[in-house]
Amino acid sequence: MSQLKSIPEPLQLTAPVDGYVLNVFEESARVITAGVLIMEVGDPRDLEAEIELLSSDAVGVTPGAEVSLEQWGGNAPLRGRVSVVERGGFTKVSALGVEEQRVKVRVDFLDPLPPGHELGDRYRVEARIVTWHGDNILQLPTGALFRRGGNWMTFVVHNGKARQRTVEIVRNNGIMAEVRSGLTEGETVILYPSDTLRDAVSVSVQP
Repeated sequence: MSQLKSIPEPLQLTAPVDGYVLNVFEESARVITAGVLIMEVGDPRDLEAEIELLSSDAVGVTPGAEVSLEQWGGNAPLRGRVSVVERGGFTKVSALGVEEQRVKVRVDFLDPLPPGHELGDRYRVEARIVTWHGDNILQLPTGALFRRGGNWMTFVVHNGKARQRTVEIVRNNGIMAEVRSGLTEGETVILYPSDTLRDAVSVSVQP
């Protein structure tokens, strides 16, 4: 008589955390070795945002910095705070085919999600990270600035004429620039001046 082989009992694996199955890496029965990923388990109610920054921008970000999380699907931004700026960067090719060095920044959510909204694993968000702030700052749109030699210049409207003015710029985020000297509050500047605009040329202000 042949001897029947005993059938081993199924091995039960317990998830280390409560949550949901986010990814299944092994969908078919097969022999695997120790350390092979089987599935990914996580709790969507305990989320953090992972932001990829250019390394040149990441150097100015510190843990604890305020963050505004936008374009996540709701009507209003969500407040966040930087928890970790990873110490190692990685290379990523941009949509234009340019290799860029990027750094991952992790952000904790401070605001709860509004009723009727849910975020999940690998959902898309955009972030504005505060690297510096100040009070009573004189600002100028960067569209009013241009370079001449090594100086920043702008055109100010004075008595119906365009007057070229040298300004000292301290900080520039690509949208607004902080002006240290050269302008006073309330002066009118010309946005996107053309190459043909010259000092003392008559101009009119459009309402």
